[in-house]
Amino acid sequence: MHRIVLQREIRSRASHKALSWFSSSNLFRSVHSLPFATVEAEGISGSQPAEVQNLVQGKWTGSAAWNTLVDPLNGEPFIKVAEVDGNGIQQFVESLSKCPKHGLHNPFKSPERYLLYGDISAKAAHMLALPKVSDFFTRLIQRVSPKSYQQAFGEVYVTQKFLENFSGDQVRFLARSFAVPGNHIGQQSHGYRWPYGPVAIITPFNFPLEIPVLQLMGALYMGNKPVLKVDSKVSIVMEQMMRLLHYCGLPAEDVDFINSDGKTMNKLLMEANPRMTLFTGSSRIAEKLAVDLKGRVKLEDAGFDWKILGPDVEEVDYVAWVCDQDAYACSGQKCSAQSILFMHENWSTSSLISKIKDLAERRKLADLTVGPVLTVTTAAMLEHKKKLLQISGSKLLFGGEPLENHSIPAIYGAIKPTAIYIPLEEILKPANYELVTKEIFGPFQIITDYKKDQLPMVLDALERMHAHLTAAVVSNDPIFLQDVIGKTVNGTTYAGLRARTTGAPQNHWFGPAGDPRGAGIGTPEAIKLVWSCHREIIYDFGPVPRGWEIPSST
Repeated sequence: MHRIVLQREIRSRASHKALSWFSSSNLFRSVHSLPFATVEAEGISGSQPAEVQNLVQGKWTGSAAWNTLVDPLNGEPFIKVAEVDGNGIQQFVESLSKCPKHGLHNPFKSPERYLLYGDISAKAAHMLALPKVSDFFTRLIQRVSPKSYQQAFGEVYVTQKFLENFSGDQVRFLARSFAVPGNHIGQQSHGYRWPYGPVAIITPFNFPLEIPVLQLMGALYMGNKPVLKVDSKVSIVMEQMMRLLHYCGLPAEDVDFINSDGKTMNKLLMEANPRMTLFTGSSRIAEKLAVDLKGRVKLEDAGFDWKILGPDVEEVDYVAWVCDQDAYACSGQKCSAQSILFMHENWSTSSLISKIKDLAERRKLADLTVGPVLTVTTAAMLEHKKKLLQISGSKLLFGGEPLENHSIPAIYGAIKPTAIYIPLEEILKPANYELVTKEIFGPFQIITDYKKDQLPMVLDALERMHAHLTAAVVSNDPIFLQDVIGKTVNGTTYAGLRARTTGAPQNHWFGPAGDPRGAGIGTPEAIKLVWSCHREIIYDFGPVPRGWEIPSST
């Protein structure tokens, strides 16, 4: 009875402690004035430019050089980023060097920090669930990486649910160990998840909140000390999120946040020598980092992602809608975007293509369902279209023209959602294959078809691809699914009539397969794979057997 009363008292104290943080004053301030924020998303402009700072050794700092960013919708200078150059990295190098290889916490050191991060996650999840806070981040994402409100909000929602998932005791559950009986009394082996210590995180522009938050928190949960670099074009989003995390109890010294160009960041990595670096971005840079850092990397790089439509034609409207979303949402700027569609001949005679065309053509700049392409110019995409249309039998299905009546700066791309048909036989020709499977990070896809006896040719095309991130097999035919899934490798593969390539939530693994350097994101398995290594501790206490004598040399 005394134990029950004591447990009730502990629960009551814990509840009172939680309520005191979410007190009326805290909640009121967070709803009405966003105490963590230093900008107003919709107020950023040429006359009121925002500033993005760096965080190092627990302090926000500026820089001798400010990089001015232009609004991707109208070209107006609107954000100043304090970029660190090669002469300014020393304090970041020193900060990482202060973290030992055994990390800021591990199962034997400062285990209370697992609980701290469960609390931080709970508070941050609560904050992101507040409508004014979620709207703030949604609109801030739209300002720097223009996409529809629903697409931007989806990023905030996934981040909020992820933080919710790792609240309370869930952080320490990530460090769960196991024990195996030994060979004699007093001997037992224990396996532990161990941090790397000083680590680095480099993330791209297309998901300014979701990717850096999920990877950053995973690194912190496991006991690492990260330096985080987000593409400067969008780093204002993560800078504001860092301030929210500090407001929720994140120790300011636990994370360094740097704005720099790629050359400077490469220099920082070479001098600081982090024990592990997570890179999300282009394959070219990923391969360079793998060499420079002697393999101490995890990569989630480019994806020329495919979708196969099987022999069973059903729900044409739904499948067309998913194809449109997969290829053209966020203007195709997702590493999971549908890059090539293989249609069974049964689908070729349906109304699928005309329906996809109708859906693509209703996208408009006014609601950002199509918008600026931040890494490929209009000229480059049109030139790629021109080269593809020189292939025998190819034809433009729709799009292939610049957007009209806009003020998107010329440094960015602006084209209508585009699809080009190329015969399967032509795709497989060595002279064409590399061109056809070149990833265009914009609203651009290849469409082809195949006959029943040509499935091996489709599988051959997939086998020759270099990146194996997402894929979709759209069919409810179990034999067809078994055949295709068993002969492919993509790390995140959707199967069934409702299969897609994009829109990964926080509740399943997202990442490539087929590469030992492949990184995952979002799940306990991904966090443990990327942000910890295995350590075995073998206890052998004895006693030494009675009468033991020194044996002969062996």
